[in-house]
Amino acid sequence: MTEPIHRRPTGHTSRQSATGDSARHANALFLTGTLFGMGLMLLILKVWGPSEEPDIAHYREVRDLVRDTFVAEVGEDELLESALRGMLRELDAYSDYYVEEETAEVNQDTSGHKVGIGVIMRNADGPQVLFPVQGSPAEAAGLRVGDRFLELDGHTTAGMSSEEVSRRMRGEPTTLLRVRVRGLDGLERVHEVSRRQLLIPSVRRKRLLDPQLGVGYVALKSFTNATAAEFDEALEDLRQRGMKGLVLDLRGNNGGVLSAAVELAQRFLEEGVITSTEGRGAPHVERADAEFTPYRDLPLVVLVDGSSASASEILAGALQDHRVAVLVGEPTYGKGVVQTISRYPQERAIAKVTTSYYYTPTHRSLERGDGEEAYGLLPDILVASVPEETDAFYRWLRRPYDPHDSVLAELEAWEEQAGIDLGLSPPRDSQLEAAVALFRGEPPSAPR
Repeated sequence: MTEPIHRRPTGHTSRQSATGDSARHANALFLTGTLFGMGLMLLILKVWGPSEEPDIAHYREVRDLVRDTFVAEVGEDELLESALRGMLRELDAYSDYYVEEETAEVNQDTSGHKVGIGVIMRNADGPQVLFPVQGSPAEAAGLRVGDRFLELDGHTTAGMSSEEVSRRMRGEPTTLLRVRVRGLDGLERVHEVSRRQLLIPSVRRKRLLDPQLGVGYVALKSFTNATAAEFDEALEDLRQRGMKGLVLDLRGNNGGVLSAAVELAQRFLEEGVITSTEGRGAPHVERADAEFTPYRDLPLVVLVDGSSASASEILAGALQDHRVAVLVGEPTYGKGVVQTISRYPQERAIAKVTTSYYYTPTHRSLERGDGEEAYGLLPDILVASVPEETDAFYRWLRRPYDPHDSVLAELEAWEEQAGIDLGLSPPRDSQLEAAVALFRGEPPSAPR
């Protein structure tokens, strides 16, 4: 079909022949343009597919129906966001779609960092500084134990919720927060505090429980990208203070980054499977490596309860299956699925989708949603919780930092003068007592 385009005319060059050649040339150009256009359209359809898939077309139909007829005006962006949320949330209990400020919380949970000023707060008829974190912008700016916040950037704190107070303290790094406070001495002061990225510790508590036996204690509240480094630092400090055995507390730990749980399991396991994840593709198996096992000979007891979930169960399940730890407490939550996070910076959005099931080294599934009556991990030694103790423990664990030695005297004086309990001392804990009893070779006693 294209051959006439390339053929050159022969013979006479009369006016008549020239006219015929022009017509043929025009026809050839027309055919060329038509064929080029068809080829381009086929290429577009091949590369990008149809201009609109049927499900997208139906979404537009329903969106237009709502936009044009719903009793109140609804923007297209709002409808799209609702559709995306609904699509993911209908999948299971864990998949979700996050936008705007919600993405900051997801990033905070995975990175282990947030932007703030570094104060530990209490709410007593309004926001009040319990103590500034050592080395924080708040400490550098001169905020003190007991300072009561009166204004944040010119906004009165009267009637302000704790969530609103926290939101106003957050912001972009290096931006200034202007605060007006009243100290325990009754005097008012104004400070400008420069916001900064701060670590949200995974390791919430670290202490030597029994110096004679050398029983150390570490409470782990979450699993983030910073957890392994925090954990190593805590255990090195406890070792220098004489630790010979460890109680690892995973109670109230809802999970987090799977790789962090694998890294901690690696600290104790010389060989074998740590966990396996199975989804649509080939199973992925995480295995221990003897070269990275600094605590393999450390006697270990792990505390768990009904709020120990996900990454907590991966760690505890690996230690239990390999028999390198004794699990004490109550059955765990039973979250046996893994989510993968995808980020969409242009839309300031994050999608979290369940992509696989995880299994312990002996291929136990812990998922409560798979129809099985049994789920979660069963402790080796069951010790029932005492509600009053549990409530006090969770309040004590919620505080991300322990007060530094430099402010302890001020806090204790405040407690004595005001006749209040600031929660400085760990509460009574029957499950922890049962764990320590194992190191003494004693059978756990029933909670009192």
